Order: sequence, then structure tokens, then C-alpha cells
Amino acid sequence: MRTRRPDDPFAVLRPRKSAKGRAFPRRQEREELLNNNSGEGRPVLREFIRRIPHEFVLDALEHLAPRTNPMFGCLAVYIGEKIVLILREKSKPSPDNGVWIATTPEHHESLRREFPHMRSIGVLGKSITGWQVLPSDAPDFEEAALRACELVAARDPRIGKIPNARKARKRRET
Repeated sequence: MRTRRPDDPFAVLRPRKSAKGRAFPRRQEREELLNNNSGEGRPVLREFIRRIPHEFVLDALEHLAPRTNPMFGCLAVYIGEKIVLILREKSKPSPDNGVWIATTPEHHESLRREFPHMRSIGVLGKSITGWQVLPSDAPDFEEAALRACELVAARDPRIGKIPNARKARKRRET
């Protein structure tokens, strides 16, 4: 593991593993870097900071020590070994932008009663998938996303999947 130099102004911007398992810089650290110089008179450029989509979701789950992982241009959120949510906000408007909920088809109906705007994700190409989206263009998006966080915090069995183990890659013979 690479050690961080104390004089490195961008150390807080790089993904890290902390005691809480966070792989993203804290909001206040990012805001301080955006508003201040790096200490050596060099301005910190906004391009170095990746925008975390729907950051309020991570704030709501912070007491659970979520772990995040970039995945297909989105941000996957794990609680323990379960993947529970994916946060997606692409620059082009898309009906699949929002908070993706990891669930199974048998729980769709009961979750739809709690989240009337929830629907299957279109970008995956299947009509019914285990992933459901709370679209960011829905009128109740923030309330619904925070309600989903409450269900995650309550360990609702309808939300979350343990990912399949990755297969070992075959070595190429040269």
C-alpha cells in the first residue's frame, strides 16, 4: 500500500480505506479543498474531485459505515457484504438516473407499494430485473431515497444482495 505524504495536497481526493471502510473523501474535506488553496499556493482544481451522485444517500447511511465501489460509471454502496444500492447520475438525461435498489423480483410488488415511482431499470435490457430504480426525476425522489435508506438501516430483507464470487481469471500463456 502506498503511504501518503503529509505535504500531498491531493491525498484526501484519492480513494482510501478507513476504519469505517469508506472509499471516498468526506464532504467537509472536499469542500475545504475546493474553497482553499492547497497550502503551497497552488489552487485545487475542481476536475480532480469526482462528484458523488446523490451524496445525501451516503450521508443518511453514514452511521452504518457504508463501503463504496465505482461500478460501470456509477457508485455501488455496500453494507457489510451486501450490495444494497447503486447511485447513478449520468451527464446525459436518462430515465435510469437515480438510486438503484438491489432486490429480487418477488419483492417488487411490496416495495412498489412503498415507492410508487419505482420501476425496473431499462439500461439492463431485460423487462424485469432484480434491480429497481427510484428515478431522480420523480417528484418524491429525495423522500423515497431517504425512505430506502431507512429500510437499509432497518436491515429490511427485501433490500440487498450478496454478490456472486468472482471467477478466477485464466492466465494467458505467452
